[in-house]
Amino acid sequence: MKAAVVALIASTVVAQAAACPRPDKGGTARVLTVDPAAYPRVGLQSFAQTLPLQDREVVLTFDDGPNPATTSRILDALKAECMQATFFLIGQNAVAHPALVKRIAAEGHSIGHHSFAHPNLGLVSHAEAVAQIDRGISADELALNGRATTVPSTPFFRFPYFQSTPALLDVLQSRGIAVFGADFWASDWNKMTPDQEQALVTARLKVAGRGIILFHDTKAQTAAMMPDFLRYLRENHYRVVHVVASVPRQSAGPVTPK
Repeated sequence: MKAAVVALIASTVVAQAAACPRPDKGGTARVLTVDPAAYPRVGLQSFAQTLPLQDREVVLTFDDGPNPATTSRILDALKAECMQATFFLIGQNAVAHPALVKRIAAEGHSIGHHSFAHPNLGLVSHAEAVAQIDRGISADELALNGRATTVPSTPFFRFPYFQSTPALLDVLQSRGIAVFGADFWASDWNKMTPDQEQALVTARLKVAGRGIILFHDTKAQTAAMMPDFLRYLRENHYRVVHVVASVPRQSAGPVTPK
């Protein structure tokens, strides 16, 4: 038991989030700094392990952006509640909207990576998949920091469609990049009203009790729902955890595919 506690402390650092200047808002409860070496793959929908969250703690994640019409509305909703999230960007969208990438970072959110063009990486060759991963990271970093590099500032990656291969998982782990799945999702790739989406995701949250939630910041229904959903979290005493990464320890370039 003592060894397990020591391992947990070594792999994660918990910090108090900055106080929200509006006491009537939800705020971010804490910051969880995750070492990808200890948490290389998280999210119970895909993997055996997830983040060490307490009851009623949630991590908010958004895929496929940035998209000006919808990402901006979601950022506004998060800002109004003083909540932080993680955005997994598609590289070609980051190239098209660098100012929005910078806004995501400037408002304190984490930026992860989601390939360059969102193909199913389980259906292409290993070399093509690695190239998609690296090109996406490079595009995101160029939009964020003005420098194209395959070493991500935040070493978080989510596979499009959650479709990976053992070889790709090994490549990312060897480079110190954590792979995020999700514990449950809003299923917002399906057409539904904002009220229907809210009912679906809150029902799943009640069952799960905690976890990494997947949304898509490109969906109009999600953008419309988000203020009400964040208010629901606050009013029902759920706590938002902001996930950040420790300093990446991978090499300065991609692994040559075998």
